[in-house]
Amino acid sequence: MPTVPSSTPLLRVRDLSVTHAGAGRPSPDGVSFDVGPGEVVLVLGPSGSGKSTLALTLNGLVPQSVPASFRGAVEIAGRDTRSTPVAQLSADVAMVFQDPDAQLVTGTVLDEVAFALENLLLPVTEVLERSEAALRRVGLWGRRSWNPDRLSGGGRQRLAIACALAVRPRLIVLDEPTANLDPQGIDDVYDALAALVKDAGRAIVLVEHNLDAAMRFATRALVLDAEGRLTFDGPAKDVIREHAAALRDMGVWLPTSTLAALRLRDRGAWAGPLPVTVEEFEAGPSTSSGTQYSPSTSGASIPTPHSGHRFAMPGASGASGPGSGTQRAPAIMVRDLVVRRGRTPVLEIAALDIPRGGFTTIVGANGAGKTTLIQALGGVVPPPRGTVRVDGLDVGTTSPRRLSERIGFVFQNPEHQFIAHTVRDELAHGLRLQRLPASDISRRVDQMLGRFGLTHKADTHPFLLSGGEKRRLSVGTALITRPGVLALDEPTFGQDRARAAELLDLLRDLQADGTTIVVVTHDLALVAEYSTHTVILADGRLTASGPTAHLLSDGSAFNEAGLRLPSTLRLLGGSEGAR
Repeated sequence: MPTVPSSTPLLRVRDLSVTHAGAGRPSPDGVSFDVGPGEVVLVLGPSGSGKSTLALTLNGLVPQSVPASFRGAVEIAGRDTRSTPVAQLSADVAMVFQDPDAQLVTGTVLDEVAFALENLLLPVTEVLERSEAALRRVGLWGRRSWNPDRLSGGGRQRLAIACALAVRPRLIVLDEPTANLDPQGIDDVYDALAALVKDAGRAIVLVEHNLDAAMRFATRALVLDAEGRLTFDGPAKDVIREHAAALRDMGVWLPTSTLAALRLRDRGAWAGPLPVTVEEFEAGPSTSSGTQYSPSTSGASIPTPHSGHRFAMPGASGASGPGSGTQRAPAIMVRDLVVRRGRTPVLEIAALDIPRGGFTTIVGANGAGKTTLIQALGGVVPPPRGTVRVDGLDVGTTSPRRLSERIGFVFQNPEHQFIAHTVRDELAHGLRLQRLPASDISRRVDQMLGRFGLTHKADTHPFLLSGGEKRRLSVGTALITRPGVLALDEPTFGQDRARAAELLDLLRDLQADGTTIVVVTHDLALVAEYSTHTVILADGRLTASGPTAHLLSDGSAFNEAGLRLPSTLRLLGGSEGAR
């Protein structure tokens, strides 16, 4: 591995502009910055600003493997990423993709971590030592003989991170590394990254939405605007404190504590510097009147990161109205459901009812069975005959076409459901199967394109969209046929704050109109704000279910499942049991 003088930046980006095929403009556009050893650089920006594209230029995948118009220069340890083979660059820069499935290639967890090390021609003993250390760091050593396909989405994400850690590169680039992780997984990942960057000569570039965790770790923040231009660059905490209002207006995610204090400041209830951590928020500054603000006694309701809406505080959530389902037959009935992988049961639920017209969230730690359950509800993985019924239809025996008229499904990974060559045709596909008139199809497709901000991408191939745009398209394809039940697996993954709020508000509007919404999520702020009912899983079993307000008022069911309630919810009225 070549030695880089201490005065030389580890990463140098100059006037970088990238335009993908079919795109009307570059994104990023004219970006320049350096990264030195010891830095942890947080890259922020709204969906479509070019964050993921920027990340892919840093190891040469753009333009060497992903065709794109490339202007400017990117150098890693003094080597040009356009001309240096990706295999050579991999010794200095490791990449963790937004979708871990895009980089997992072998048959066992251990082989996956060892694969890159073997390609570096390391001795066998060192390959095994590094592989074990990395897998232990992310909590996967006990599953080293598993096929990666057996892992949950969060488990595969941790495996991809372990692969990067084992290489011990000078620069590690991570695109949304914690989006599918439970709280313990997030802690494990950031502990491992913190240990890595302490080594002399190493740095991290991090594209991340979960700023509550990242702000304890990041040293610097770069902010791209909607046009892909570099707008802010400075110490991470200073960028958030000084530009919080502008970032909010751009649709950039903020730490929960910062957004909460920003809303309080707008109402004259917060004066002085904005907090970026829970501890700073809990301490609280003086108000504009000179009195001390106390989060635990103010009685103020605080907005979630998704929007200006407030947390549904315990006792105020939707146990009534359209989402209550108290006097109506359930939309989905589960009885004696057992899902096996091979001969091993991975999900066992004796009885569960999903209320008609409700907004039900399914939560649990990584590997709890959330995705397996929602896929069984939607017929993606056909459940045993008679165990799941949607509007009276047996999911295990009903044809996919007929079932799709009752329940729309959105995958955790959007690419898994794309079949057409343009965004417009992707949206039109389900309507064509219903044999609607061409004029109706065109009108509804145009409406959906506008609703999800995809009009300018109507003729683009779905695989060329940004991660956030792909997610919006996947939701649009499920919504456009207007099913009575809509099931979504991590719908806010990859979305900027503004788009996530738009999507969740749309889902809440659909629920108010009678659509039954079922969402798998790791985001307990989403649960607190939007859901009427919550299902909690642990180790493939149902541990609790019921009205969200009831479960939040105690909190013990979340704690017992290894989940943490949102910090601002705990600070502003959560009971001792929820702390």
